[in-house]
Amino acid sequence: MASRTARARGPLAAFLAAVLTLGLVVVAATSASADVWDDRRAAAEARAKAAASAAERIEHELEGTKTAIVQAAVELEGINAAITVATQQLQAAEAELARLQRALDIVTQRLTAAEALERQITEEIEADTQRAEEIRTAIGRLAREAYRGDVATSTLAAVLDAQSTEEFVQKSQLAETAMRTQTQALRELEQINAANRNRQVRQAAVREEIAELKAEAEQRVAEQEVVRQAAAERRAELDALRVEAEEKKRYLESERASLEAQLAEADRQARILAAELAEVIRQQEEARRKAGQNPVGSTADQPFINPTSINPIYKTSDYGMRLHPILGYYRLHAGTDLRTYCNTKIYAGASGTVQWARYRAGYGNQVMINHGYWKGKSLMSSYNHLSSFAVSAGQKVSQGQLIGYSGNTGTSAGCHLHFEVYVNGSTVNPWPLIAK
Repeated sequence: MASRTARARGPLAAFLAAVLTLGLVVVAATSASADVWDDRRAAAEARAKAAASAAERIEHELEGTKTAIVQAAVELEGINAAITVATQQLQAAEAELARLQRALDIVTQRLTAAEALERQITEEIEADTQRAEEIRTAIGRLAREAYRGDVATSTLAAVLDAQSTEEFVQKSQLAETAMRTQTQALRELEQINAANRNRQVRQAAVREEIAELKAEAEQRVAEQEVVRQAAAERRAELDALRVEAEEKKRYLESERASLEAQLAEADRQARILAAELAEVIRQQEEARRKAGQNPVGSTADQPFINPTSINPIYKTSDYGMRLHPILGYYRLHAGTDLRTYCNTKIYAGASGTVQWARYRAGYGNQVMINHGYWKGKSLMSSYNHLSSFAVSAGQKVSQGQLIGYSGNTGTSAGCHLHFEVYVNGSTVNPWPLIAK
């Protein structure tokens, strides 16, 4: 069947409109997390496009099936497309969560290392501060002693008061040791103070790094929460979609017997049509032989013109075997579906005589035109699912003459032209026979 505008689709148009509306609502509802789900609108639009594409394809694949089954199959296709999108979004969310967790782990490791370094520096500062205090105490004691008397004079006096050379040497060495000890204490104190000043600079830098790492960790946690919420929404959406899909599958399975009966009736109608055409050809051949006429007729490679008012001609479904999406086996699509809109003009593809213009189950309102002979073979064409007729049985028509208006009669899911061509009573692919 053909692709059509919303005004021509009926219940399927309503379904697709609902899909589009749902997609826009989903986008609007999640604007707060736009940084994470900037592609939500694109995903919703992709879902709607997938559903629209599925609608056209399913309509063609299920031609000859009642509208409720077609719509359920279309909805199932749309749900499956939405499941694919939601699954991709969930996988993206889970991948983002994993990435954020890895980043958080790295930040946490750096924070742990920085805090350990800060504790180490603090302990070193405290230990050296205590050592510096001890040195200052010792120096203070020497200072108090100096205050009470000249340390250098007292030392010299003690040396000069020595009673022997050995005592002099001993006291001189003690005095020198005392002075050296004092100098070393002062030097060590300065070294400790310098080292602590450096450590304090490092300590400030490490503490600043710790503050930055804590802020980054908090940001990572907040980002994780946003993505975790988005992932939870996708899981919930997936669960709901899967439940809905199962419901559609159960419905379609429950309609399987009805569908098979409907298609069996369509096959029966096709056999009846074939028998009627065979009888028409028999009578035509008998009349030709009696009249001694040549059966060659037209020899054009493309005897038909575009029978629709859509220019250029637009094919929406091919002739040939195709897999039934519900029953799972191949069936012949015996014609070519051409795009038309409801109540648009349909023309005779070639000149001939109207064999009949009547309603036929499955085919809807059908005009059958007998074109006589083509390359020595009987040639006829039918125009199906019309809304009304502009010709009647027995009427002669010329190529391009108005014969009726497109519609949605019979087992059709929307307005289109199902065009069939018969050579010697058997259907053939019409598309190569139409001049484009």
